[in-house]
Amino acid sequence: MITRNRLTTGVCIALATLAAGLGSVLPAAADEPPAAPAPKVELVLDVSGSMRTRDIDGQSRMNAAKQAFNDVLDAVPEEVHLGIRTLGADYPGDDRKVGCKDTKQLYPVGPLDRTEAKTAVATLAPTGWTPIGPALLGAADDLEGGEATRRIVLITDGEDTCGPLDPCEVAREIAARGTHLVIDTLGLVPNAKIRQQLTCIAEATGGTYTAVQHKDELSRRVTQLVDRAAEPVITPVATEGAGSCSAAPQLEPGLYTDREKIGEHRWYRVDVLPGQELRASVSVAADRAVDNDYGVLLRAVTVHGREIVRGSESGTGRTDVISSGLRYPSPEIEDGDDGSGKPAAETVCLQLSNAFSAPASVKRTPGLPVELTVDLVDGPDQASDVAAFGLGRGWWLLGVLVLTGLVAGLLTGWITRWRIAVWRTN
Repeated sequence: MITRNRLTTGVCIALATLAAGLGSVLPAAADEPPAAPAPKVELVLDVSGSMRTRDIDGQSRMNAAKQAFNDVLDAVPEEVHLGIRTLGADYPGDDRKVGCKDTKQLYPVGPLDRTEAKTAVATLAPTGWTPIGPALLGAADDLEGGEATRRIVLITDGEDTCGPLDPCEVAREIAARGTHLVIDTLGLVPNAKIRQQLTCIAEATGGTYTAVQHKDELSRRVTQLVDRAAEPVITPVATEGAGSCSAAPQLEPGLYTDREKIGEHRWYRVDVLPGQELRASVSVAADRAVDNDYGVLLRAVTVHGREIVRGSESGTGRTDVISSGLRYPSPEIEDGDDGSGKPAAETVCLQLSNAFSAPASVKRTPGLPVELTVDLVDGPDQASDVAAFGLGRGWWLLGVLVLTGLVAGLLTGWITRWRIAVWRTN
């Protein structure tokens, strides 16, 4: 009897302990944030008759696109739900009304079966018309539902042949739905009219336009865009730079957008505490026909106009976006300037300049799209950055160099005179 009572008591204690453990675990699990919805991407591929043209690395545009798609499908992140839609893939006839409805979903948006998707792409052959507008509307419908980020990547070699449904107006309509759907466009032909249409489509939804003329470029760019869909979405804050530092807007760490006219200077202000490092970068997009040689300059300047550090980059017409950046570690100080013991922030003025030029026929307004990133991090303990040692912050480095040169010159002269005296003596 005693043995049974002890056994019963032990079982009860074990069950109570297990129940307590479950009670402490289950609420914790319930408090965990829900998993983020899987981002959705649909690749829209032009399979119209013009894709037979052999001008990409010695092969047809269609074959180059297929090979690039295989590379992209191999690199798609597991968390991305991907689909494929075609345009101009089925109807080979001359009936415009029928040809302009020739778009269908080749592979549904969802978890990716790489083998199945590659097999579907391999069956494609250049066929018919170029109904870009209807294809974009179909892709937008394919991506509907849920709160996930959405991205359409359009790859085409020509402009829409199915007016009056203007694909640029279609993109604006999609943007007006408020679904945060971004359309990126890639053009396989460096044609000004095609570029204008694809740029308009991309800009309407906050996307990008890229001209590609090689298979590797196509594969790399589409992979970048698919990877970008898996990244956390940061909504840029619209700002407006001023014509001088004193009137410039005060920026906190974050992502900003602005417009800058060709040849214009724009100013922004950032407060940097002692011991912090300012990291700023800027990208300027050539969203119109500009001359081949251009550049962008980003300078960090004191409120008194003395340059601290700069970053610059130049281009020759081979890219549609040009970027530059800079880093400035603010030195540590013991006490604040106001005697309160709190370190006083240093106001740093950021000047953005561009060296674009364009024919007189090109519109100057609105300005070129600008994306500015500002970040403040803890400064390095032993900064290797040249700016941390004072380059551009004052004249002491120049003084040290002058003094070093003077001492070296005196020593060289003294040694030379001593050697001549010894030679004469001997």
